[in-house]
Amino acid sequence: MYVCGPTVYGEPHLGHGRFSLVFDVLRRYIEWSGTPVRYVSNITDIDDKIVELATSEGRSVDDVTAQYEAAWWDAMDALEVIRPTESPHARAWVDQMVDLVSALIDRGIAYVTDDGVYLSVDQVDGYGLLAHQDLSTLRTGARVEIDEEKRSPLDFALWKRAEPGEPWWDAPFGKGRPGWHTECVVMSLALLGDGFDLHGGGLDLAFPHHENERAQAVALGREFARHWVHNGFVEVEGQKMSKSLGNFTSLPDMLGRADKRAYRLLVLRSHYRSPIEVTQTTVSDAEAALSRLDGLARRFGLGPELSSVKKDEARARGADEESLEAFSESMDDDLDTPQAVALVFDLAKRANSLADSGEPEAAWKLAATAAILCGALGLMLRSRVDDPDDETLGLVQAREEARAGRDFARADALRDEIHGRGWVVEDSQDGPRLHRP
Repeated sequence: MYVCGPTVYGEPHLGHGRFSLVFDVLRRYIEWSGTPVRYVSNITDIDDKIVELATSEGRSVDDVTAQYEAAWWDAMDALEVIRPTESPHARAWVDQMVDLVSALIDRGIAYVTDDGVYLSVDQVDGYGLLAHQDLSTLRTGARVEIDEEKRSPLDFALWKRAEPGEPWWDAPFGKGRPGWHTECVVMSLALLGDGFDLHGGGLDLAFPHHENERAQAVALGREFARHWVHNGFVEVEGQKMSKSLGNFTSLPDMLGRADKRAYRLLVLRSHYRSPIEVTQTTVSDAEAALSRLDGLARRFGLGPELSSVKKDEARARGADEESLEAFSESMDDDLDTPQAVALVFDLAKRANSLADSGEPEAAWKLAATAAILCGALGLMLRSRVDDPDDETLGLVQAREEARAGRDFARADALRDEIHGRGWVVEDSQDGPRLHRP
C-alpha cells in the first residue's frame, strides 16, 4: 500500500486524521486476516507552501518541516495509528526525480519552458481515468493559467525553476525543485515496484494529484497502482475541512479535549467514502459508546492481549465463528466498517444479557470475540478502573465555578492543568465528566 502522507507546513487537522485512520484500519484488517502488508506513506518536505511559510516567517525550510513533522507523528501516535513500514522524505529522492523528468523529456512527453518542465497530458493514454472524465471534458473545464509557453492548461509541472532565495537542486534542465506530483510516483515505484497493490489518500487527491502520478508512470511505460482507494471529506457545515478554507480544527486540539479513541470510532461509524461532520455531540456520543465497551472489558476482565489476536488464532481460542465470519463479510464488502462496528456492539449487548441470565461461559465467548474484533479495528478497550484523586476533583469544581462566573480564561487554564494531571474533562448536560485521554 502507498498512501499519500502530509505536507508538513502546519498542524494536522481532522481531515488528515481521517485518512490516517481509514488506511490504518484497512491495513490492520488485512493483517488480521493473515496477509502481511508493506505500508509506505511519504512525508512531503519540499513544496511551494513550505517555502512560502519559511520565507514569510524568516525561517529555514528545515526548521519548518522539523516542527510540523514532529507534530504529525505526535498526533498519529495519539491516534494509535501504526507507523508505516517506510516513510520516505521527498527531499531524499530528488536525484531519482531528476532522472524521471529527464526520461520523460527524452521520450518527447515532457517539455522545457522558462519556468520549469511540464508534462504534455495530450500524449498520455487514458488521462482523466481517476477523474472519470475524458481529456476533452477536462480541457473545457480547466482554468487557463497565464503562461505563454504552456501548451495546454492541463499540462502540469514536473520541475519548477527556483526563484532567488528558494531551495534548489541541480538538473540538466535548470536549477529548481520537483513538482509535487513527481515526488510520489518516484517513491512509490521505487519502494513497492511496478503494479503495486493499492494507492490511497483523500478524495481531493484523486484529481489532479493521483491522476498526474499515474500519467507519469503510464508515459514511462510502467504499470502503476492496481487499485485506488479514496476516503471522503470531513465537513464543517457542508464544506470540506481544509487549511486553505481556514475552517479546520487542529487534530492535536481535539485529541487534547476528548478521549483519543473517539475520533477512530467516529471514522469507523461512517463508510470511508462518505463525508463525516465532527461535532461536540458526535464526539460525546462516541465517548459514551466507548464507555460501554470499556464496561464490557471491566466486567469480563478482558485484557489488552486480546487486541493483538489475529483471525486464525481467534478461531483456535474458540471465538464465536459466526461473528468472525460476519465481521469479515462486512469488511470485505468495500470496508463496511459501520456494519462491522454494529456487530461489535451487538456482541457486547448479547454478552451482558447472557451474563445477567447466568450463562458465564457463553457470555465470555461473545465478550472475548468483541474484544478481538475491536483489536482488528485498532479500537483498544480499557479494563482498568481508575478514579480521580481529591485534588483533581477540586480542580474540576474550581473550573465549574470559573465557568459559572464567566471567567473563561481561568476555566481554560484549569482545564489544561487537569489535562496535565492525565485527565480529560468533558462538559455535558449532566455536569463535567472525567476520563483518561
